Amino acid sequence: MKTRLLLLFLLLPFAAACLAEPVDLPGRWFDAGSGWVYQGGLSPDHAGLAPVQGVSLTGGRFVFQSDFEVAKDGRYVIDFKNTSIIAHFRHVILDARQQPVATFEGGIESRVGNDFTLRHGREVALAAGQYRLVSELESPFFLAPVELYLNELAAYRSSIKTGNALTLIGFGVFLGLGIYYAALSLARTSRAESMYAVFILGNLLFNACALLVLSDVFGVRWIYAASVPILISNMAYIAFVTALLDIRKGGRTDFLYRAGQAVLVLLAIFAALGLAKPNWSLELARYGVGLFLIYGLTAGIVRAGDGNSSARLYLLAIVVFFILGITTITLSQLAGFYTIYVEHVGLLSVAVEVILLALVLAYQFGQVHRGREIALRKLEQSQQMARTDVLTGLANRLALAVDLAGLSKKGGLTFIDLDNLKYYNDHFGHERGDRLLRMFANKLAALLGNESTLYRVGGDEFAVLCPNGDLEFVERMVAEAAAYIQAEGFEHAGASAGSAYFRDCSNPSELMQAADQRMYEVKRRRKQSAAPLPLQQGKLFSAESP
Repeated sequence: MKTRLLLLFLLLPFAAACLAEPVDLPGRWFDAGSGWVYQGGLSPDHAGLAPVQGVSLTGGRFVFQSDFEVAKDGRYVIDFKNTSIIAHFRHVILDARQQPVATFEGGIESRVGNDFTLRHGREVALAAGQYRLVSELESPFFLAPVELYLNELAAYRSSIKTGNALTLIGFGVFLGLGIYYAALSLARTSRAESMYAVFILGNLLFNACALLVLSDVFGVRWIYAASVPILISNMAYIAFVTALLDIRKGGRTDFLYRAGQAVLVLLAIFAALGLAKPNWSLELARYGVGLFLIYGLTAGIVRAGDGNSSARLYLLAIVVFFILGITTITLSQLAGFYTIYVEHVGLLSVAVEVILLALVLAYQFGQVHRGREIALRKLEQSQQMARTDVLTGLANRLALAVDLAGLSKKGGLTFIDLDNLKYYNDHFGHERGDRLLRMFANKLAALLGNESTLYRVGGDEFAVLCPNGDLEFVERMVAEAAAYIQAEGFEHAGASAGSAYFRDCSNPSELMQAADQRMYEVKRRRKQSAAPLPLQQGKLFSAESP
């Protein structure tokens, strides 16, 4: 009862279009066997045919007779409700004198075109009066009990729009997401996505056949497209669930794995029986749907309880799918609905599940993307830390080696040695020495601005990479920084600098060696000087230096 109420709620938006006051055609059903054909004259109830309650879901040949009255002249439509899976049908309308007024044929396998797209409805002009309808139906199977009704043409045209729109929207959902999952399975080589693509394809073919898309739009008139693809897609769904929820042989999921294998074997038997007994294929497909729904729900609950994150998300989709799916396969008729079939309910249930799983997959992709972004940020942070001097916050020797690889030939390099750092460490403690390093680094970095990059490459050694090659400017800024720290209480400190142009060197290693040699030359001259200076500049290691 609850599932029927849910179904009614879901179909409520379509109710206004479907309840257009059609008239049910009450009558009697007869089993016509395989040889009886209505030729007019003798009515079915006097032809010795066996009366039955209605069509058999496992197919056959049946005749329906109904006597009805038309209250006013007009154009009317005769159509079936509950289901549209009918291979062949023939309507004969007789007037009160038992004279034929109209004869119509159709069906999924019939080559007679439909008066209305995706519908078996047949239009007829009737004057007010008494009529008899004799309908012959032949089909290898039926999805639901067949009932006939009469509706005015204008009301019928209005009422079928919503159902047809639902058919085409669902068809589009299956086609689009089917292609998406197929492409995804190829890109990721994933069994879950590939099996789900097969599942969607099976449902696409079933609904396209059952709701007349194949016959009306593509001219494909094979009614078994309404049963065989489902037999295959049922098995694909079991394989999809086991792959999605990581159900494997052995361990905690062993019993689910064995249960899944047992269901697969049973579904394979159903498929084989369906091929051997085609009139049972749709019923076997229906039972298969029930089996995979039960397995999917059970597996989702168990794996979610195990803490599987995919199972928790999948459970949201399978619960809705289970309710709608079980409702669909147990429905025999849709009371009050004429142009919405049981097939539409099945289409809706699968479409909802496909969309929900697409959202689940999108969420998973989002989680993977966010996790990747976090990992990249952490990697960048670790790389940044690996290239950063902890004390001064400057780039370190590793960063210098990386940046040197991209230096243009017009650029240059300056090596700097901070004099008397050991003196402050030994006499005032390392805290004082660290303060000297930070003060010098901060001042020089500020003086250099964005034109050059300052690095700390060792205990008291720094380097400046100058892409524009203005090394004289760099050395002037080094002198200013040295003067600044002396003025700030480090009167015994100083700085020795040596520079080289990249154009005079064959590779970064040679450039570093040349700058280092110039710096040590300056440092030696400074030690030999009687009066220590904050900075003693050395000539650039370049024959062309200004």
